[in-house]
Amino acid sequence: MRQTSAQRSTEQYGGPDARELGWDESLYEHGGDPGELPDTGPPAGAASADGGNGSRHGGRRGRGSGRARRVLKWTAIVLAVAILATAGAGYLYYRHLNGNLEKDELNLGENRLDKSAPNADGNTPLNILLLGSDSRNSEENVELGGARDNAGRKPLADVQMLLHVSADRSNMSVVSVPRDTRVTIPKCTDPEDGTVYPETSATINSSLQHGGPGCTVATWEELTGVPIDHFMMIDFAGVVDMADAVGGVPVCVRANVQDPKSGLRLEKGETTVKGEQALQWLRTRHGFENGSDIGRAKAQHMYMNSMVRQLKAGTKLTNPGKLRNLAEAATKALTVDPGLGTVGKLYDLGNDLKRVPTARITMTTMPWTEDPQNPLAHLVPKPGDADKVFSLIRNDIALDGKDKKKAPEEDAESSDPAAPRGEIPVTVQNGTGTVAQAPVTGRAAEVTAELGRLGFARAAADATPKSQADTTVSYPSDDLRGDAEAVAKALGLPRSAVRVTQGVEEVTLVVGADWRTGAKYPEKPESGEEDNKAPESADPLNGDDKSACMDVNPEYTF
Repeated sequence: MRQTSAQRSTEQYGGPDARELGWDESLYEHGGDPGELPDTGPPAGAASADGGNGSRHGGRRGRGSGRARRVLKWTAIVLAVAILATAGAGYLYYRHLNGNLEKDELNLGENRLDKSAPNADGNTPLNILLLGSDSRNSEENVELGGARDNAGRKPLADVQMLLHVSADRSNMSVVSVPRDTRVTIPKCTDPEDGTVYPETSATINSSLQHGGPGCTVATWEELTGVPIDHFMMIDFAGVVDMADAVGGVPVCVRANVQDPKSGLRLEKGETTVKGEQALQWLRTRHGFENGSDIGRAKAQHMYMNSMVRQLKAGTKLTNPGKLRNLAEAATKALTVDPGLGTVGKLYDLGNDLKRVPTARITMTTMPWTEDPQNPLAHLVPKPGDADKVFSLIRNDIALDGKDKKKAPEEDAESSDPAAPRGEIPVTVQNGTGTVAQAPVTGRAAEVTAELGRLGFARAAADATPKSQADTTVSYPSDDLRGDAEAVAKALGLPRSAVRVTQGVEEVTLVVGADWRTGAKYPEKPESGEEDNKAPESADPLNGDDKSACMDVNPEYTF
């Protein structure tokens, strides 16, 4: 549930010195999460301070020895208390950071996609929706947003990016959807007051007004067929604080630019933007390229790539004070789903993302075309190209086209011979339901009957609810690959639909939303490996591209 600012303030932290809050590097030298504090039992010798464990020697004690013993006793106690208090301060600071985080439900829709299946190694891809809110719910946001008359309106999600991290963490693909893209926003229920927002067709940025970020997540699942694992949302003030915390982010323009709408004014070349200037960069639309939201998305990609390079270099985070500032800024800036609702979980996520080389990060914009209903104001996904981008993400294929080529024996049919059709157990599940469409009743039974007709006498329908965009045939181990391929071939499925996963116990066919009718899978041209990359219409940008520089709208130069 969303936390109020009053709830946030209960921790009573203003801006104390890092060590006052226990931000002591020595606490974490064991290499764990700051949330996993080291064992801090009493110091050696504390138990013997009262003589309980020490040997008593006979003879006369010197004058003052009783006082000395009492001093020793109290010194040991104070030392023990001091150690425990330091650890306690670290724990309190950890709780304070957790209290900074605002939390909201992940998905407010009625129908939700099943999570991605694990690969052969048991690892799953990670899909995170990044949202930039134009909320004016604070005086600071009103001043930064420059629209005091909008202070009371519900925020819009003007920045939306899907981060897809591959199952093996070797690459990351980012897809932006322009804010004025017209989409189907599914029925959502606000968990705060129970308001029900009916399904509607509107621009994607307005989905945030239908109960919160969970409705934007539901909208993305409907649009892309990609199951969303987490979301992270940041507002105006958060962008400013984060940019300051990392010491600024280098950006580049090919000409002088001045955009009175956003307030951005930069001279030609590279500039390190921070604070409010960073926000101006991210909000600028009129000053870049042709003045559309597409240019703004490209500028946001450049900013993100540059910030990632800054953070991975680590040069801004060696100072404990700066590290504390970043922790404060990041946690105060974010609204997250409960699955990311602690510093420890964000820390684990950061470690996952850190494994991805910048050279394997690809930033793209959803291929688009003008909306026939309102070509001057709205966009819609470009048929074919947008579908391809989302299909690559669903199938965990990198948008940069640099995934390792399959070994020749993997490209060809399996050398493992299939068992006789009548001896192959096949589980069939109905995955035809989507966020927008109800499942086709009896679909698993239909396809099971077709398999029986084709000789797969041990095929059986499974009533477990599923929701999946693409039809797949999964198998758990190499010795069943030939069986899985035999099932796919009999139904007309391409070899790309066959995959190994630890999520099944036998050959399992999930009939996806791409096969809602018919006994045979609809014939589609199978893409060659050279096509397994983002189309040029997605305007891909590599994370290592330090030469990227924004074109300036000639009407907004000086």
